[in-house]
Amino acid sequence: MGGQYKITGDRYPRMRPARRRGRFAFVAVACATVVGVAGWGTLQLIDVFTGGDKASAAGAAAGCRTTGASASPAAVAVPKPAQVTVNVLNATTRGGLAQKTADELKKRGFRIGDVSNAPKEFDKKVGGAGVLLGPAASLKTSLSVLGTQLPAAERRTDAARKGATVDLIIGDGFKGLAKPADADAALTALAAPQPTPSGEKKNC
Repeated sequence: MGGQYKITGDRYPRMRPARRRGRFAFVAVACATVVGVAGWGTLQLIDVFTGGDKASAAGAAAGCRTTGASASPAAVAVPKPAQVTVNVLNATTRGGLAQKTADELKKRGFRIGDVSNAPKEFDKKVGGAGVLLGPAASLKTSLSVLGTQLPAAERRTDAARKGATVDLIIGDGFKGLAKPADADAALTALAAPQPTPSGEKKNC
């Protein structure tokens, strides 16, 4: 045979071109790159499933701040019944109801002021059990204490009213004061309220 595949007798003829060594080098580099990338990815996965979560949790905890009011309610000085003066006013057509109610309140420790019929603005105009009326400052103090004796009564305040005396205006739905045991339990709870959740909010 002649040309490139000429037989000289000292070696076997080559029937195909010589392989290029550059290809082997390229393949080797490519394999090394793939193995390196795969190893790096594996390390990242291990970090995520071990220390990465802990670090993220610690960062989140450090970055979150809790805001909101205290779980304990603000302390309010609740007066004792002996410190509360009550005017008992009858807005119904039933005679003697104001005096009877005033006597019962007195037995329970309250101080009694006026005992009479209700003024025109309330007379025969109270359909419920009654109305507890006092100055604005009495809403969480004297009115709350008086409210333990008649829980169904409506509570109102008058910003223009002076003094600390409160009114119990008896309405058509009045059937009597709360039972002494129930009223005492309500007074105890009022004097020592339990802490309530305040709706905390986390800012992250």
